[in-house]
Amino acid sequence: MVMPTPLFRAEVDADAAAWLARLQAEGRSEATESAFKAWLHADLAHQEAFERATEIWAMIPGAMLCSGVSTQAPASLPIRRTRGRAAGFAMAASLLIVLGAGGGWWLLTRPIDYATRVGEQKIATLEDGSRIALNTDSEVDVSYEKDVRRVTLERGEAMFEVAPNPSRPFVVRAGDKLVKAIGTSFIVRRDASGVIVTLIQGKVSVSDVTKAAVQPTLLAPGERLTVPASAPSVIDQPPIEAATAWRRGQAVFNDTPLSSAVAELNRYGGPRVTVDDPRLAGLRISGVFATNDTAEFANAVAALYRLRVQKAGRELHLLR
Repeated sequence: MVMPTPLFRAEVDADAAAWLARLQAEGRSEATESAFKAWLHADLAHQEAFERATEIWAMIPGAMLCSGVSTQAPASLPIRRTRGRAAGFAMAASLLIVLGAGGGWWLLTRPIDYATRVGEQKIATLEDGSRIALNTDSEVDVSYEKDVRRVTLERGEAMFEVAPNPSRPFVVRAGDKLVKAIGTSFIVRRDASGVIVTLIQGKVSVSDVTKAAVQPTLLAPGERLTVPASAPSVIDQPPIEAATAWRRGQAVFNDTPLSSAVAELNRYGGPRVTVDDPRLAGLRISGVFATNDTAEFANAVAALYRLRVQKAGRELHLLR
């Protein structure tokens, strides 16, 4: 069994504290409860963190009386009281911040950071029911305001499933690009080579924060906008199965240069594939490969082109 890291537990505990504050606030809605239930049942760690949160909540009634918030746990939630009271003081501090001046909405407006390590994927459910799926080595900052839902993709790749709300648009910033949606599903990728936006369904507009006078680019479902760092933008229509393959732990290549295929799979960790001979970089690769098995990929390429795979430490060298 894989044990959760302290960082992962701290993130989940912070999420649990935020959910408890939202559920106790006067503005609690059916959408909030639905999103909470989805988060709660997504992982056993979420349920355990929420239990810790309710225990700490019960331990600080004085703070709750000052804030005017009920000390009861949200109704109809299965809370087991088997744990000791020596829960983390970090959680208590988080709850006290929630209960401070301004009430429980402080946590809703402060930026919340979600991140994944190399080879890791994560799904986050936001307070309005929108969901973010993070791919390997990615980071987003979420900052909800009264009239806009802002997300910044600091690095990596994320798929957004946006809860419809025409009066509160959902805006993702990736570098100098702004992707605006109301209720839709799309993928944004940001790395050193540029920004890529793929629309799965619905509508999005993509604008440039440095060129306000330029008309935004409107995408139709199935379209992908590629904005290289130093080249003109391009719109194409890749197979949706390929664009979303990483959600299934796969990478799909269709007549892809070997150098590009290797760079893509190396994003996910594991033994690193290296192409030592530049004459091999242009070999074309097609197929579906597991993102967590670079050795299988290297062996398949070697068999196809009669190459050799030489292992050196954590690297797999493709050689003639």
